[in-house]
Amino acid sequence: MSTGPLGEPSSRFPLKTSRAFRWAVGVAVAVIAAIGIVLLFLLTQATNNRELYERNYGRLFIINMVVAGVLLLVLVWVALRLFSRLRKGKFGSRLLIKLAAIFALVGFLPGMLIYVVSYQFVSRSIESWFDVKVEGALDAGLSLGRSTLDTLANDLANKTRAAAAQLADTPDTSAPLALERLREQLPANDVLLWSGTGQLIASAGQSRFQLHPERPTTQQLRNLRAQRSLAIIEGLDEPGLNAVSNARVKALAVVSHPSLGLLGEPRVLQVTQSLPPTLVANAIAVQEAYREYQERALARDGLRRMYIGTLTLSLFLAVFGSVLLAVILGNQLARPLLVLAAGVSEVAAGDLSPKPALQGKDELGGLTRSFAEMTQQLADARTAVDKSMGQVSAARANLQTILDNLTAGVIVLDEKGNILSSNPGATRILRVPLAVYEGTLLASVEGIESFGNAVQQQFDDYLNERKQHGLDHWQQSFELNAAQPGSPQHAITIVARGAEMPADAPGKPARLLVFDDISEIVSAQRAQAWGEVARRLAHEIKNPLTPIQLSAERLEMKLAGKVGEPEQAILTKSVRTIVDQVDAMKRLVNEFRDYARLPAAELKPVDLNALVSDVMQLYAREGGERGDASAHVPVRMELDPNCPKIMADAQQLRQIIHNLLQNAQDATEGCPVREVAIKTQWNETSRRARLIVQDTGAGFPDHILKRAFEPYVTTKAKGTGLGLAVVKKIADEHGARVDLKNRIEGGVVQGAQVSLSFAVAA
Repeated sequence: MSTGPLGEPSSRFPLKTSRAFRWAVGVAVAVIAAIGIVLLFLLTQATNNRELYERNYGRLFIINMVVAGVLLLVLVWVALRLFSRLRKGKFGSRLLIKLAAIFALVGFLPGMLIYVVSYQFVSRSIESWFDVKVEGALDAGLSLGRSTLDTLANDLANKTRAAAAQLADTPDTSAPLALERLREQLPANDVLLWSGTGQLIASAGQSRFQLHPERPTTQQLRNLRAQRSLAIIEGLDEPGLNAVSNARVKALAVVSHPSLGLLGEPRVLQVTQSLPPTLVANAIAVQEAYREYQERALARDGLRRMYIGTLTLSLFLAVFGSVLLAVILGNQLARPLLVLAAGVSEVAAGDLSPKPALQGKDELGGLTRSFAEMTQQLADARTAVDKSMGQVSAARANLQTILDNLTAGVIVLDEKGNILSSNPGATRILRVPLAVYEGTLLASVEGIESFGNAVQQQFDDYLNERKQHGLDHWQQSFELNAAQPGSPQHAITIVARGAEMPADAPGKPARLLVFDDISEIVSAQRAQAWGEVARRLAHEIKNPLTPIQLSAERLEMKLAGKVGEPEQAILTKSVRTIVDQVDAMKRLVNEFRDYARLPAAELKPVDLNALVSDVMQLYAREGGERGDASAHVPVRMELDPNCPKIMADAQQLRQIIHNLLQNAQDATEGCPVREVAIKTQWNETSRRARLIVQDTGAGFPDHILKRAFEPYVTTKAKGTGLGLAVVKKIADEHGARVDLKNRIEGGVVQGAQVSLSFAVAA
């Protein structure tokens, strides 16, 4: 993982550059710390050597200031980096600042406490060093040492003067023997006898082995003539052990010459005796202590500044070093936490990409690795979930596609009967845009209120019976009037099936309603039943009609001229009535036969416009093929030139056109405006061709409109009601859709319209 100098993740630098930078910073900090430690050591050594301290204090102070300045610059740089991160809103800035502040305070506050205590201690200790009693004790010790040395010197001087008196009568020739005796008596290290001019006469002791023994100085000889005896302490000024080993007392005394003449020259006796080493050492120690005490007493302010300066510099380096180490160590501690925090933030935002992990062997490094592994597992789990969700979505899309293309209607209701969802099949069957009514009661949807109430009642009964009989669904058929925009209501037959299904929310079960329009099936069943009835009627009724007609005609022929005029008129009228009714019955039976025996349609490409034009030629001639008044109703033709060929049976389609035109003409009977229109239309969107027949009659009553295509349903006094039934049957053979409605303009019925929609030829 690449991190910046403060541990933040960085993508600006490659990993090697980041590591090199951290190594450089670490080496620089180590060098500065080493220099600081060396300087502290030198300061400590300098405090023990006043001359060394005074000689190098300036350089040490400057070097310490430089090191402290470098540390201060590093701290300022780190602080600026932290505040820059905080101002930019980078993640983890507040944590880094908090850790740095905590560690800095941990290092600074104890240091300041120690500094204040040490400052007070040093200041008061230095003052306590220069006490009057200490100075008096040093003076007394120094005086005692001097007194002791003076006593030893005076004693040796007295002994030397006495010895000189003993040598007054000793001639020079016998002086060596006398000196040897004196040396043993005194005792002394050296005994020498000098002439008045400074020439050695005789010696005893160590000086015998010296070629040139040290003789008295001229000043000493002059003082000796005046005082007759003299004691001198030598060797105390030599350094160290030399003073202890070489310290001695030298005593000089004048020795009278044995001759009493004026020309006799006085001699000088010199006795040298070593001082006791312990005495000398103590005297020198007292003298050095007294000298140093006087020097420091005179320079106590400088001494105080020296110690406080050393303490201040040490604290300065220690505090800056501790703060820098606090920032670095805090950064090292914060890095794993920042990595974890950044990873947690990304995971919370939904980013489960691989997360960085530290390679350290401590617990925090292991925690980052565990978090990375957990994130990877979450990513794998999400991938699996996404895959499963994709499969579920695909299955749901497939299910939705199936529902959308399902001919049956599907509605999901809640326990109160509110519509939760529906498919297009339900809208098509009920002729109501159910998607608009989602969230409302099915029983409150306009046009299907009775259906909604019946469904709700069925569900209530089903739930009650399910507890008792363990039912898993209910099924029921319904007759309802489905409203279609722009047209009156049509009676449709629906078979519905209901069941309870799991809902999304616990405790709120959903209800599934599946239904289908079986009107076509019912109509086909009815047509099939009527066809069977027609066949039976044609078979059962047609056979006796001919004998009845023949018998009536034969009866009239046999009785003609054999009865009276009044009876003959009644006979003729009765026979005519029988024959006419038999003919009517034959026509009815033929219509039954034609309805029952419609041949299967042979679908071929047919030009609808040409077929309509061919049929209209019959209606263009006055009277047409019919002799009734309906032949005089004009028929207006509107043909769409873009209408393509359709798949149809031309002969049966011709029969459809005849039936529709005849019904339309009959419907205008007794109307002030008698007009019939036949049209063809091509719908590019649906790829269907339409044949439309309109009239200006009174239209269909509602009860007839709902059952117009059923056999024997008619508004004509003499009609059989098979015309539209034949049209519907032929249309079904062609796979065409038949629509029947009243034309309403301004709220007033302006006539009826029948339209058929055909598939075009490929």
